[in-house]
Amino acid sequence: MKEKSDISVVVPVYNERDCLRQIYKEIAAALEGKFSFEVIFIDDGSSDGSFAVLKGIQESDPRVRVVQLRRNFGQTAAMSAGFDHCRGRIIIPCDADGQNDPSDIPRLIEKLNEGYDIVSGWRKDRKDRTLSRKIPSKVANFVIGRVTGVRLNDYGCTLKAYRREIIDEVQLYGEMHRFIPAVADWAGAKITEIQVNHRPRLTGSSNYGFERTGKVLLDLLTVKFIGSYSTKPLHIFGGIGALSLVGSVVSGLVVLYMKYLHPMRLSMNRNPLLILTAILMITAVQFILMGLLAEMIVRTYHESQNRAVYTVYRILESDKEKTDEQNSSSKTQT
Repeated sequence: MKEKSDISVVVPVYNERDCLRQIYKEIAAALEGKFSFEVIFIDDGSSDGSFAVLKGIQESDPRVRVVQLRRNFGQTAAMSAGFDHCRGRIIIPCDADGQNDPSDIPRLIEKLNEGYDIVSGWRKDRKDRTLSRKIPSKVANFVIGRVTGVRLNDYGCTLKAYRREIIDEVQLYGEMHRFIPAVADWAGAKITEIQVNHRPRLTGSSNYGFERTGKVLLDLLTVKFIGSYSTKPLHIFGGIGALSLVGSVVSGLVVLYMKYLHPMRLSMNRNPLLILTAILMITAVQFILMGLLAEMIVRTYHESQNRAVYTVYRILESDKEKTDEQNSSSKTQT
């Protein structure tokens, strides 16, 4: 069996070469002598030489593991890869750009040990641009909290603490990593939030833009539907059917009135209101139901197939870990 650590720090990396050594040193300094820990760097298809830096870090510290993905799959897939390859009882995701402060990790763990399953970081004094980052984030956090019922001030903060058993029950795809607290809440997880330090970016540039907002909102619709109706789809389908039926009855009555009670006795066969109402009703019902059924099919596919949303190119780890894994494999075959 592979030796388990107390803490696994998962760091998704995409073109952050200049920040990597510093963030590694800060993570090690925050945890050294307090916990047994490992650091999992996920190279999400970086093209700036980040992997070479990560390779050097791994060679200097056996507690570091590097998982290199074949191409850029996105932050959710990178975090999923880190969760799949880490071994700790507590999992701490952390951004590689240096804006998260690793010195907050012990505080997250201390709060987790009070009996919580998830402790989320809140970047109250956020060091980002107001128009492009702060305002959209505040709006998104408000909407997500209202829709999911899990009120957090900062869903987008990567720095969080999760118990292993919670992460093992979560399937990630799309932009779902920010909704982990909401998904975990359905299973009865105890969630809280603490303020964490947020630092200005010193090197590189942000990989996020306004185009990501649309994806997040669409994933929010998916989360809401799956959380509220995945076990009782008839509630939503029946509701839409009832509204359609009401609309059909009302339009039919109008057409009958125009046919039999209106002074001009208009023909039903040539009534544009009847044709327009039928077309709009059928089209709306078909598209809404098709979209919701498609979301359920996609989720069923991911969970039933148990397929990862990424492919690994190679893994760097210490020789001791490789030997332990080979011995475990030999014992299993015997």
